[in-house]
Amino acid sequence: MKGFLEYVPGNSFLHRLNPVAKLAASLLIIFACFLTKSFILLGLILVLDLALAANCGMMRQTLGLAKVVAGFSLLLALIALFTTPEGAQLVALPWGYIGTGSILAALRIILRLVACAVPLFLVFYVTKLNDIANSLVKVCRVPYKYAFVFTSTVHFIPVFMNDMSGIMEAQTARGVEFDGGLLKRIRLMIPLCVPLLVGSVRKTNSAAIAAEVR
Repeated sequence: MKGFLEYVPGNSFLHRLNPVAKLAASLLIIFACFLTKSFILLGLILVLDLALAANCGMMRQTLGLAKVVAGFSLLLALIALFTTPEGAQLVALPWGYIGTGSILAALRIILRLVACAVPLFLVFYVTKLNDIANSLVKVCRVPYKYAFVFTSTVHFIPVFMNDMSGIMEAQTARGVEFDGGLLKRIRLMIPLCVPLLVGSVRKTNSAAIAAEVR
């Protein structure tokens, strides 16, 4: 995802809101998502997420994020589907059954993860990492080293993703095809982790030296 977790300038309500308030609101939404089992409430939270994304002009990035999170949550949903024998039986299994409640549990996992992921990622899209670090230190009294570690970790995520994308493009130019099944793509991507790790170590060392100089 191009621009993943990278700050997008703007003048929306979310852009102007205090960084600590954004983090607190996103955490409250996440807690609400995990505390409720109501599809109605989860749906309302997701609608609120999309409304906030539209307000700050981040609908395209938000829909892309929702698609990625939904894809990753499918594994957890399948586990819940086959291990949660609830409701009227639909399919008998050797260790239980798949019921109407099993399907609802699987759908609830997908909806819950998408609804709680969007607000947290929106915070990073509409807030500079330096502003987050400064607010954590000044308002929440978080020690600077912890705030620095947190923001540095978030900063390196899009950097690593861009590096991996560049490595894959270079391999594609050499004739490597990443099309095909999931297992094939995983097998082709494993060797690419070596140059990615080397580049990551170099970037980490550079960041450590810069921090020591400060």
